[in-house]
Amino acid sequence: MSRLHPRRLLLLTVGMLIMALGIALSIRSDLGTTTISSLPYVLSLITPMTLGTATILVNLGLVTLQVAILRRRFRLFQLLQLPILVIFGLFNDLALWATDWISHDAYWQQWLLVLAGIGLLGVGICFQIAADTVMLPGEATVLTISRELSRRFGDRTLFVFGYIKIMLDLTLVSSALILALTFLGGFIGVREGTLAAAFLIGATVKRLQPHLGPVLVRFRG
Repeated sequence: MSRLHPRRLLLLTVGMLIMALGIALSIRSDLGTTTISSLPYVLSLITPMTLGTATILVNLGLVTLQVAILRRRFRLFQLLQLPILVIFGLFNDLALWATDWISHDAYWQQWLLVLAGIGLLGVGICFQIAADTVMLPGEATVLTISRELSRRFGDRTLFVFGYIKIMLDLTLVSSALILALTFLGGFIGVREGTLAAAFLIGATVKRLQPHLGPVLVRFRG
């Protein structure tokens, strides 16, 4: 089946929409957002940009990094990340608008929003895995760096996908934290909810994938 088969693209689109809702809930918690959206969210707070626009620009930077690393070996197919990231950015703004009515009065309610956001992100990632089509720039960049380091220096534990993803997440969160402290005067956008997302999203995907993955793959055909 073609990687651009309509069913694959449908799974990818639904997955991105679910992920955007998860990000929106984490933002509504006021306990910090997810690692991958931390920098775009802080940028949206200190500039006139919306979250969606900031998400597009940050991810565009990641695509540019892939091109700089791979140069002539960058596959034209990967340029399909560009329309995908634009759609994802629009979904982020749509999800924030749709959750504008959500509020909280207690700390435990904030944590419910964080956990609900993590759950939705886990589901959305399962949809993306099942789609097995164009990757979002965050994951594509991690894969590019991992493969390039292994190609140049040989296979090493530190070059595997998981470790490189941790390094990218730390870079994004650190950048967001520096901007928040500099321009907003506090830990805004990066808080305990961000740490929870960093540790729990992967575990959530690991739990959901054996149950949800086969169903989605069967739908994909």
